[in-house]
Amino acid sequence: MNSFLKGAIPGTFVLLWSTGFIGAKMGAPYADPMVFLSWRFALVLPLLLAVSLFTRPKWPTNPVQIAHCVVTGFLIHGCYLGAVFWAVDHGMPAGATAIVVGLQPVFSTLAAALLLGEKVEIKHWAGLVIGGAGLGLVLGPKLGLAGSGIDPVNIAVVFLGVLTISVGTVYQKRFVPQTDHLAGTFWQYIGALLVTVPLSLTESWTVVWSGEFIFALAWLVLVLSIGAIMLLMILIRQGAISQVASLFYLVPVATSIESYLLFGERLSLVQIGGMLLVICAVLLIRRPTRRIQPA
Repeated sequence: MNSFLKGAIPGTFVLLWSTGFIGAKMGAPYADPMVFLSWRFALVLPLLLAVSLFTRPKWPTNPVQIAHCVVTGFLIHGCYLGAVFWAVDHGMPAGATAIVVGLQPVFSTLAAALLLGEKVEIKHWAGLVIGGAGLGLVLGPKLGLAGSGIDPVNIAVVFLGVLTISVGTVYQKRFVPQTDHLAGTFWQYIGALLVTVPLSLTESWTVVWSGEFIFALAWLVLVLSIGAIMLLMILIRQGAISQVASLFYLVPVATSIESYLLFGERLSLVQIGGMLLVICAVLLIRRPTRRIQPA
């Protein structure tokens, strides 16, 4: 891969991934969360098949390999996104959701250390602490103005989502290291539907097909479900889990900037200082980690 393109992948991923909160907020008034996600995942599948006609990926034939892809999608897409969309639909503010999701690097790094033998050095712990402090400064003012949507149930649901994407990221690194990105993503969305479709049976399938909802759905399908997820799979394959997870520190920062541009939300000096801390944390954590060698 061209070195310039390889270097551009992390920043592009952060930019695309951060728009997921915007899309969830835009679409929430027009469809129940699991119905919204079921539409999103179902529309992705034929698009991936169409792309495969031109790219001709190597599809996994081993049932165990396919099952690993399905489990990865069950965790990363179905459980994580299901939790986030449910909480947003039940009034959880985007800023509060982002600050809980910001805990993801901590859990991913610890899980990788326990399950994959990735060594967590002092500089990584320092980066995690600095990044957490930066997140607090960036999103703290929004948290104080959040309103009644911040309640124990919503926070617990988002926290569960953070745990599932952390485990799913490690699972992807451990069990799906060589599967073609496109083919693996297709099976992952099958796994995601195993979460959202059963849960959607408890909701109303009434959808208000407004222009705003159609735009949000199209954006989430094309940009998030295909573009951002493919980049995430590339990043997981190329880097240590702690390095990939550190990128999630930048997502709330990007979301804050987008909120300013789209909704006129201003950033205080404290928040700007928090952004600088977050950037420093990412630079620190993204230094290569060493694997523990077996005795």
